[in-house]
Amino acid sequence: MPSSPAPSRHSLPGRGAALLALSALFFALMGVFIREATFSNVNNETVVFFRNAVGVLFFLPLALTRGLAPLRTARPRAHLKRTFCGLAAMYCYFYALAHLPLTDAMLFSYAAPVFTPLIAWRWLQEPLTRRMLLATAIGFAGVLLVAKPSGALVSGISLIGILASVMAACAFVSIREMSNTEPAYRIVFYFALFSALISALPLLWAWQPLERGQLLLLLGAGLMASLGQLSMSQAYALAPPGLIGPVAYLAIVFGGIIAWLRWDEVPSSASLLGAGLIFAASLTPLLRRSA
Repeated sequence: MPSSPAPSRHSLPGRGAALLALSALFFALMGVFIREATFSNVNNETVVFFRNAVGVLFFLPLALTRGLAPLRTARPRAHLKRTFCGLAAMYCYFYALAHLPLTDAMLFSYAAPVFTPLIAWRWLQEPLTRRMLLATAIGFAGVLLVAKPSGALVSGISLIGILASVMAACAFVSIREMSNTEPAYRIVFYFALFSALISALPLLWAWQPLERGQLLLLLGAGLMASLGQLSMSQAYALAPPGLIGPVAYLAIVFGGIIAWLRWDEVPSSASLLGAGLIFAASLTPLLRRSA
């Protein structure tokens, strides 16, 4: 008896882009919390663990009220693959946040949409159009203008930042791969669960006592990350990563606004121009194709 075909993936780019923009705001707030925590001498191993542990706690009400049925999956290997990509990107990105200027670290992290269309084309055979390539190029140019990269980008630490970008792009595509059978909340739950279990191991030798302020920063970072993951997973379930990926660049704009309000960092004319390019890149893939 032939097996029934898997459900088709959705293609709602408008809704997907809106949800990805919302996730960009949450991730920008997460970056601020993490940076504040690292400034207060919290090590990278602890930051990564709490970011994932809070994600598990975030989904406990769902498990308690609805039982385990909504979380049952027939694709554990796909979730493990997504976890490997996302957790590797997380360790690299958080390390970059602690050792590079904020804009440099964010530049590396949000360069992921540059790699996403190529990985999605190779991995999922998603279409790769000139419009997608143009949008990612425009968006990356905008990121460069906003970030104004310093000399730190040419140091050895830049390899870790580049790896964060590539692994994040792989994580985005793996979400898309599962989206025909796995809802967003299930993808986020298993990512948080597997990541929390794996990231707990380094605490055997890297655990440190936390002060109240440090704990609140870590809890805030975990909450923002969980909301961001949920929004991002739903976004990539609604539209191909290569199509809406440039919207993720908005996190740079949100981060710049928060930095201005929090640390009185006034954006330059180059930053404003870069923000305009980022918005243009976000909208370009959503415009109707010319005849």
